[in-house]
Amino acid sequence: MSALAFTGAALLGGRLVVAHSLGGGDLSEIVRITLEDGRTAIVKSGPAPPTEAAMLRAIAAAGATAPAVLAVSDAALVIEVLPAAGSVDAAWGDLGRVLARLHATTARHYGWPVDYAFGPVAIVSAFADDWPTFWGERRLLVNVPHIPGALARRIETLAVDLRNRLPARPPAALLHGDLWTGNVLVDGDRITGLIDPACYHGHGEVDIAMLSLFGRPSPAFFDAYGPLAPGHAERLAIYSLWPALVHLRLFGAGYRSMVERFLDAAGA
Repeated sequence: MSALAFTGAALLGGRLVVAHSLGGGDLSEIVRITLEDGRTAIVKSGPAPPTEAAMLRAIAAAGATAPAVLAVSDAALVIEVLPAAGSVDAAWGDLGRVLARLHATTARHYGWPVDYAFGPVAIVSAFADDWPTFWGERRLLVNVPHIPGALARRIETLAVDLRNRLPARPPAALLHGDLWTGNVLVDGDRITGLIDPACYHGHGEVDIAMLSLFGRPSPAFFDAYGPLAPGHAERLAIYSLWPALVHLRLFGAGYRSMVERFLDAAGA
């Protein structure tokens, strides 16, 4: 059994008897543990477990569903086990409702109190007072030193023009920040938890763009979430660029075509 499993058991003050490694953790180790007294939990490593714990608590406080934080240290995050036997295909409507509740929690500024990371890729979230500045500087231009020059120049050109393309001050919604279907737990037709967040406050369409990166939510999702502002289709490519750039930096040149596709769609 892994050291992480024993760390989780110690944080819960129990004796470990069973540990199973769980799939889906490209950037973190994840194990499910069972203690001698019958308690079960999920234990995760990660770039900053206390920061992730704060994000999960923020999601729950917003009225969206998230696993309860059972314990946390600098080395590990321990969360409750939630039912997850279903598929999001049966729960798009509930996901729309859950995401609308999350985005209804707003802040005065765009960003998050501390930076975070996807593995070695920093998520810079210093606060900004206007949205185009935040998206241009914290989500696009930060990647320029780490990507091929031709892509970098196109990103720079787009960033200069964001004031003409993005709303200046949309509601600063609480975002999940890494909302793909693998980070949505489902049981039947109900969302039981949003997991693996990378939260910050920003335009709610960002989460929808992330959710659409490798597929498309069903009409039931959009019916439940509510109408999007005019021009959302044009903004989709701009908001999709950030996760595409993250994939390029994490997983290599196979994702260059995705970045180019979104740049083309954005006219950059």
